[in-house]
Amino acid sequence: MRRQAEVFTAPSDQAARMLIGWTLTMDGVGGRIVETEAYHFEDPASHSFAGPTARNGVMFGPPGVVYVYRSYGIHWCMNLVCGPQPGSAVLLRAIEPTVGIDLMIVRRGVDDLRRLCSGPGRLCEALSVTRKQNGLRVDEAPFALEPGPATEVVVGPRIGISKAVDVPWRFGEAGSRFVSKPFPR
Repeated sequence: MRRQAEVFTAPSDQAARMLIGWTLTMDGVGGRIVETEAYHFEDPASHSFAGPTARNGVMFGPPGVVYVYRSYGIHWCMNLVCGPQPGSAVLLRAIEPTVGIDLMIVRRGVDDLRRLCSGPGRLCEALSVTRKQNGLRVDEAPFALEPGPATEVVVGPRIGISKAVDVPWRFGEAGSRFVSKPFPR
């Protein structure tokens, strides 16, 4: 089984693949990671591409911290900073809810398990992740990140970006019904 240090120091595309099947919780609420996307400092779709700013500064900090940002002024999105060089992160796109499901249902206002955490905004709302968690370590409270069993991973293009749209840096658990969108066959 892979260790956290291995994931945190791996290039983002490798870390994104490795995280599939791991369990992430915040304050005891969460589940198995089933979908991720990789972003690298040389990637024009990455927030870090133009260099450090007040918004993305966490991406240039130590690996293993959480980078949280607001998407379109509406949804929070959570990334795990990783890589051998600053400026890379893995966007957590979806988890399969396993613990704290009743609280997730209250927070999200939906009871369809597939819709609770299928998408980065839904995931953050279900786990109650906001800008307050920006810069916290994912391997310390209130978070917990634990390795999971190896699983078959599918790969495809990232979602909702306008640059580097064909880069196959979206990763998901094969056959999972909890991913945000189906992967191309």
